[in-house]
Amino acid sequence: MIEVKNLYKSFDNKQVLNDINVLFEQGKTNLIIGQSGSGKTVLLKSIVGLHDIDSGQVIYDDVIFNDLNFKEKKGLRQQIGMLFQGGALFDSSTVEENVMFPLDMFTELSYADKRERANECLKRVNIINANELFPAEISGGMKKRVAIARAIALNPKYLFCDEPNSGLDPITALVIDDLIKEITVEYNMTTIVNTHDMNSVMEIGDKVIFIYEGSKWWEGTKEDIFDSDNVELNNFIFASKLSQKIKDLKNVH
Repeated sequence: MIEVKNLYKSFDNKQVLNDINVLFEQGKTNLIIGQSGSGKTVLLKSIVGLHDIDSGQVIYDDVIFNDLNFKEKKGLRQQIGMLFQGGALFDSSTVEENVMFPLDMFTELSYADKRERANECLKRVNIINANELFPAEISGGMKKRVAIARAIALNPKYLFCDEPNSGLDPITALVIDDLIKEITVEYNMTTIVNTHDMNSVMEIGDKVIFIYEGSKWWEGTKEDIFDSDNVELNNFIFASKLSQKIKDLKNVH
């Protein structure tokens, strides 16, 4: 699990996150939702250590992450998988080389063992016979699956996903959602997903955190969400569903 206590973050004296307190549970998909500019991406990056926080604590199981030195943080990061928005694959590397990248960075495995592990991960995300292809030669959905394979290459305890369905059609987005949920349960990971996609929320949202103007405004399960009387949450849901319908119509035409 990952616990955030009394987290504050500002940029240039502008407060972006205000006293965030939340527990992200192991073996579950924990979704962070909110409007653009609400602070959800800053929260995700603060938890993973891409932003230094002003005050508060980020605790990975029993380890206070922000108290660690550089070497200790690097050690903990080996237990973290990252799925970036757009996939963030290396264009000049093959599918297999992309998945091997964290193994090259953090392990002393032989080349043969790294290839074997990469192929295990590619098989797990249903990528077959594409090892020698380059990112430009595969579809958007395949790129996301390759990125997931890379994220799980080190068998992480924690998985962070930033807008995993960005740029995908609804059917492919469902495939990615299901895959994230499956590997979360299979690996018993603490998974945190930053999204604005309400379809994802209703598909895989074991726990949902709604961020509004830098504060945690609501939390609950996907079953709780439509019974909420939180005005800002309800407005966000309505706007998100309307936006999704418009997007779906564009995809049809």
